[in-house]
Amino acid sequence: MNDLIAALVSLLLTGPLQSTMEEKLAAARAPQAVVAQVSACASTAAPVVVERVLGDPWWAVTTVVRVWTGLADPEAVLLDAAPACRPAIEAARPFLRPSI
Repeated sequence: MNDLIAALVSLLLTGPLQSTMEEKLAAARAPQAVVAQVSACASTAAPVVVERVLGDPWWAVTTVVRVWTGLADPEAVLLDAAPACRPAIEAARPFLRPSI
């Protein structure tokens, strides 16, 4: 059962978060090291996110809806779900801010 939940979390949550952040970083011409750091963190955060989903299904449902509708800030969701990703997100933050 946990494998099924992990696959769903990857498909519906961590995968889209990772893709969105990688696209934003690529568009902002972030250094490859920053992109790799964020990508690695998002990948390794999957078990932590699965635990969060299992412990708080309401968070999971609302977060998936917010991510899929574009209402969620990908880096904020990743930080909320996996606080250990803070160094990677902080390194990427200058490239994730919209230019004015």
